[in-house]
Amino acid sequence: METYTLTAKTLEGLEEVLAEEISALGGKEITPGIRAVSFRGDKGMVYRANYRLRTAIRIFRQINAFNFSNLDDFFIKCLKIKWEQFMKLNDTFVVQSTVMQSALFKNSMYASLKLKDAIADRFRQKTGSRPSVDTAEPDVIFHIHISGQNCIISLDSSGESLHKRGYRQSQGDAPLNEVLAAGMILLSGWKGNCDFMDPMCGSGTLPIEAALIAKNIPPGKFRKSFAFMNWSDFEPELFEKIKGETTLSEFTHHIYASDILTKNVLSAKTNARNARVFNLISFDVSDFAKVEMKSEKSVIMMNPPYGERIRHDNLEHLYQMIGERLKHHFTGHSAWILSASPEMLQKIGLRPSEKHRLYNGAMECSFQKYELFVGKRKQLVIKRKLNKKG
Repeated sequence: METYTLTAKTLEGLEEVLAEEISALGGKEITPGIRAVSFRGDKGMVYRANYRLRTAIRIFRQINAFNFSNLDDFFIKCLKIKWEQFMKLNDTFVVQSTVMQSALFKNSMYASLKLKDAIADRFRQKTGSRPSVDTAEPDVIFHIHISGQNCIISLDSSGESLHKRGYRQSQGDAPLNEVLAAGMILLSGWKGNCDFMDPMCGSGTLPIEAALIAKNIPPGKFRKSFAFMNWSDFEPELFEKIKGETTLSEFTHHIYASDILTKNVLSAKTNARNARVFNLISFDVSDFAKVEMKSEKSVIMMNPPYGERIRHDNLEHLYQMIGERLKHHFTGHSAWILSASPEMLQKIGLRPSEKHRLYNGAMECSFQKYELFVGKRKQLVIKRKLNKKG
């Protein structure tokens, strides 16, 4: 089967995690970049990547790449591409663009317009008619990436962003992006090998993504469509075969989700039902200041407020409380906290053992791990050294 150059887009900070996912799916020639990972794969890999990758936002299939010297050269090279191989005259299409460091294209809208005209002129030359543009629900989505005088043209195989799994119908005030949530969990190394807890669960994205990972449920299972399903070479039988490749994993531990607001827990429950993982998650309305851990070992993960809708003095108290609770009530566990406020993270009063830079929307965040040792860490290290000598 023919292979293609593919590009999986992701959020900054998750490139290595995505590369590992692609490798596990069988991708070849994997090269992490900035907010993207390129790799080689066949048509089946296009379907598989959309259906199975948890940290990908979109999957592009490259159809052409060239250098151009001026705008006329760009247009002529676009005109020569056999667009009839990728769409029919009665298909609607749209062109989306990314432009970087280009003296010829001042904005992405102009690049999209030039490519749209080239596609229309190609069809007019071949058939006497031109296809229609539909920006709302196009049959085919072309993506053009211009960097300087280099151009890459691709088919968008995903359509709607892959972070839209299809299970979220109810959300809180600041819902966590599903791709970011899955990336956080995969960065932590948690794969269902112990209990998982989110004591500030909001609309439930972290515990739901944890449940999907623990049971090996594909993130694309609840989506109704992907853009590749409109392609002229789409093979429904192959896609059905790929959907049948995954087998559910056994999960013998527990996932706990709680929040101080009743409305958030109700939203989380609704979304968990939609994702068919409601029975895997124990929900509770509670303040983290009063939560007690029911297991001996767990991963605690939370995304506390950063300060957008809460007063600074209350925020400082919140982070101090988080640190005190972790230190005195959750020894033996590990905790991961995502926050856009370095100042507030200092208020936790614990030394992180790992730090990762991630982005929650436009906000730069630090994702920090805290090992919650019993007693002082130094004493534990000395004890381990003595045990090894013995």
